[in-house]
Amino acid sequence: MLPNIIDIEASGFGRESYPIEVGFILGNGVTFCSLIKPVDIWQRWDDDAEKTHGIERQKLFEFGKPVIQIANKLNELLFDETIYSDAWANDACWLGLLFDVAQIPQEFRIESIRYLLTENQAAHWHQSKEKILKENPLKRHRASS
Repeated sequence: MLPNIIDIEASGFGRESYPIEVGFILGNGVTFCSLIKPVDIWQRWDDDAEKTHGIERQKLFEFGKPVIQIANKLNELLFDETIYSDAWANDACWLGLLFDVAQIPQEFRIESIRYLLTENQAAHWHQSKEKILKENPLKRHRASS
């Protein structure tokens, strides 16, 4: 069976950044993606991050779902599963922030995609990823992609 993979887009990097979109695909083919409506304390916005993901902050208020709704949906769909990220340090922090603000426990695990790779695969990961992206360019840099 294929692994579960998650990606999170954020308002920027570093302190005071917050999740703005979460998307995943499960090994069984189930997918989920949603914009996240910022809570009042989430104010930091990085224009460079916006250039990368292409999501305008105003769109989050128009189309984003409330934090509690996203957290509950993630728990429902990922309960007791492990999901893997190629940007584990960032994605784990943003998920932690999402669940802290929602004030509910996260009921699944997130791990680095590195755990799925052999030493040889890990040594070539970035090179292979770049090659795949060149051969199959994404129309947009989004969590759903």
